[in-house]
Amino acid sequence: MTPDDDPAAVDRPAAVTPDVHPAAVDRPVAVLANPTAGRGRHRRLLPEVLDRLSAGGHPVRVLEAYTRGQAEAACREAVADGAAALVAVGGDGTVHVALQAVAGTRVPFGAVPAGTGNDFAVETGFPADPLTAVDTIATALRDGRSRPVDLARITTATGERRWFGAVLAAGFDAIVNERANRMRWPRGPRRYDLAILVELARLRPRRYTLRLDGETHELDAALVAVGNCASYGGGMRICPDADPTDGLLDVVVGGRFNRRMLIREKPNIYHGTHIHHPLVRSYRARTVEIAAPDITTYADGERCLPLPITITATPAALHILLP
Repeated sequence: MTPDDDPAAVDRPAAVTPDVHPAAVDRPVAVLANPTAGRGRHRRLLPEVLDRLSAGGHPVRVLEAYTRGQAEAACREAVADGAAALVAVGGDGTVHVALQAVAGTRVPFGAVPAGTGNDFAVETGFPADPLTAVDTIATALRDGRSRPVDLARITTATGERRWFGAVLAAGFDAIVNERANRMRWPRGPRRYDLAILVELARLRPRRYTLRLDGETHELDAALVAVGNCASYGGGMRICPDADPTDGLLDVVVGGRFNRRMLIREKPNIYHGTHIHHPLVRSYRARTVEIAAPDITTYADGERCLPLPITITATPAALHILLP
């Protein structure tokens, strides 16, 4: 039975003791590898990653995919076919794709941090060095051990569902990402920088309706983030107290910031000290409903679902390959 089948599951805190999952050695470990993650700087490591992963005692199969849709379908097929584990080699975007297949199942998951942003992998305990992470995953595979962590489940009014592991952005950062995705020029990081400048010039607080475990808050805000983990964007600790094993979501809201205040406060997010700003409010809840006009959310750095949405903390929805 998965957390989707058991409504009471969302109310149970996740255990932090290791699971033991003996698996037939002939079952393959499916690997989703993104060669462009981290601007390709870890591409040359993939053969060694696969070689070290085979020390876990299972055959290793690289999933063939050229688009995000193909990657998600390949992960789902591998899980349905009885993969011994699913391993994502890349950043948070690669992890996000893989999570859609393993969330709510007993198939263990490993994250090899090889992207620009590796927040979920690092926050859940995988070593930051890719090869060290692979060795850790191989040891867990060999010993048949994993650890449960929470995920967040997103549901729209029409019933569409997605999962995320780190942070969902529903404010200024999401608006900037949406702007950058619509731009055709310039290419690379400069496009994101230009999108920031454009949206800073247009900055205005939006009217949000938040329902936190049934309690309604009507507020104006520039920043809204919901965290299963503490950080996003490569180490920005937007929800610094979030814990992916406590069965709860952290919600951080930045109120009526103007351009100058937002620029000044942005560096503090890397340290998590922005939560002490008088315009910032923090909440904690099992279920978070968010509504606001004309905002598409971004989860784990990936374009996700438009508001309104409901986000539910789902304890032990994922079993990560850590000894």
